[in-house]
Amino acid sequence: MRKAFAYLAVAVTAAAQYFPAPDAQGGWRALRDPSEIRATAGLDAGKLDEAFEYIKASSKHGGLLVVRRGWLAYERYFGRACREATPNSASCGKLFTSIAMGILMSERPELFPDGLDQKVYTRRYLPAEAFPPNDPLKAEIKLGQLLAMTAGLRGNTPGSVRGKPVPLNPPGLDGAKAMFDENAYGETLWCKPGEGYSYATTAPHIVSIIVRHLTGMEMQQYLESRLAKPLGWGRWGFGYRQTGMKHTPGGGGIALRATDMLRAGYLLLHDGEWAGRQIVPADYVRKCARPSPYNPHFAYSLQTELNSDAAAPATPRDAYWKQGSGGYAIYVIPSLDMVVWKIGGRDGQYSEQDTGLPAPPYDGARENWKASVTAENATLRTLELVSAAIVK
Repeated sequence: MRKAFAYLAVAVTAAAQYFPAPDAQGGWRALRDPSEIRATAGLDAGKLDEAFEYIKASSKHGGLLVVRRGWLAYERYFGRACREATPNSASCGKLFTSIAMGILMSERPELFPDGLDQKVYTRRYLPAEAFPPNDPLKAEIKLGQLLAMTAGLRGNTPGSVRGKPVPLNPPGLDGAKAMFDENAYGETLWCKPGEGYSYATTAPHIVSIIVRHLTGMEMQQYLESRLAKPLGWGRWGFGYRQTGMKHTPGGGGIALRATDMLRAGYLLLHDGEWAGRQIVPADYVRKCARPSPYNPHFAYSLQTELNSDAAAPATPRDAYWKQGSGGYAIYVIPSLDMVVWKIGGRDGQYSEQDTGLPAPPYDGARENWKASVTAENATLRTLELVSAAIVK
């Protein structure tokens, strides 16, 4: 009898620790029938259909994928989006810069004796081109502040100080321009490091430069060996190829197949573990999922947006996500055992010119599409609609 109980315990543990094979080897276990989706994943397929239709009003191209209890319970696309598409998901790439740094800190702890408190605007962490800095206060910037957007670098306006909006005049660079090394080095400070939050794309790009400088390889190469291969990604890359950018854009642009973006979210859902291997330190993932001491100004942690301030009131407070321009958002909701990938996209984000990856055929559908929902509103509302699909 004891042996039977022991076997049952092992079986239950194995079932709870399911991880999908690469798509080329069978991929995610999936549910298709609404009754199976309800019984196994605890989701109402009809309500997920409603969320999907809502998303269609917010972006020309897109889709919705939902994993719950380890099952791919929903997968639908429209426009140029499909499973094999690899669109430039814009600022969603910032999350992967954070993941790369988390892995590096674990691999080379001797390089970061002060952890996230490490002051990184020095020649040990940045190349000669970053010096001399255009403001002596940059010497006070800590790694955690770069990751939490509180390094004082000028970004989007308004910024935030202790929860109160503060206009930035002028605002800093954003998008592709912020991800050229020389522009990132040249960005000015709008406040002292740590004294305010501003969404500054230059900050995570500087983190990617640190990764490149310390490892001697492009961040895309580093992620390929430390993340993409262990998780079994298919083809992938980074966008903004048409700009002439020489290095991996640390402030955004990751281009992933839809089911591989789910793998990244599923890794975070499991505190950085994948099939018995700790890919990202669990402690680092937990810091991404919770309010950060490096950002007392806004609900933004280590390149993750948080629901700690109930921005999406109909969703659990432990939900966190990263959104990208064009209507993209990867959500992780630990208390619901759920990962959601909301795909969006403008025409150019799907182009081979942008990503360097072949674009699947497109039948021209939705050429006359017009938005009736803003992408910004859709980010939070989609999260609420999917959460409402939980069968109680």
